[in-house]
Amino acid sequence: MPNFGVTKGVTTNSSSVYHLWQGFSVGAAIIGAFVIALIVYAVVRYRRKGDVIPAQTQYHLPLELIYTIVPILIVFALFGATLVVENKVVANPKTSVVVDVNAFQWGWKFAYPGSSAVVVGQTTQDPVMEIPVNTDVHINLTSTDVIHGFYVKEFNFSRYALPGVVNQFTIRAVNTGTFFGQCTQLCGLYHSLMFFKVKVVTMDQYTAWLNSFQNTGAAQASQTATQQQTSSHVQSKITASSGAN
Repeated sequence: MPNFGVTKGVTTNSSSVYHLWQGFSVGAAIIGAFVIALIVYAVVRYRRKGDVIPAQTQYHLPLELIYTIVPILIVFALFGATLVVENKVVANPKTSVVVDVNAFQWGWKFAYPGSSAVVVGQTTQDPVMEIPVNTDVHINLTSTDVIHGFYVKEFNFSRYALPGVVNQFTIRAVNTGTFFGQCTQLCGLYHSLMFFKVKVVTMDQYTAWLNSFQNTGAAQASQTATQQQTSSHVQSKITASSGAN
């Protein structure tokens, strides 16, 4: 089936959204083709053939019931399918993997509660959020200053980062690789350079990565992260970033 301009993505939710989009697109194509066919039929069948006014027909009850009930049923079907997928996307199942994501002008901070792991980067430093594959990952998304947008193309997912608000969501990546992310809300001078990456690895690799932060100590990691976050230095040279499965 055609993708209709959308990629399947690498998470369970992105796959659900992708199939929903396919269903909507196929339905729209079928309905559109049917409407066009009716228009062409009416133009050809009932085109003007002379000056005689044709017989007028009024109140065709069966036909009126059909074109009233069928569209209502279609709307209910589309609504039901959307509700199922939306409930799946916003669900937050319990998981032991949690990442606190903080957006700020113009960078990202990724902290891992229960460990010393903290990753911070501004603009083209491309900070990396590392998560395990085939595991529910709970994200707590916040903003330090203005409205930002957390967006990863391969996840088919975007969510606002709002000052004073914790937006929570869960992602489950099914493919390993490194995927490009960026801010999607105009947030100031260096908005266009507010990049980050999501690296999906095996659970063993993820555990080893978390343990690598134990050597530096929680206090030192926190201090370094804070210094980077509050630094006035902003890089402006764009670096290449690409995903790989």
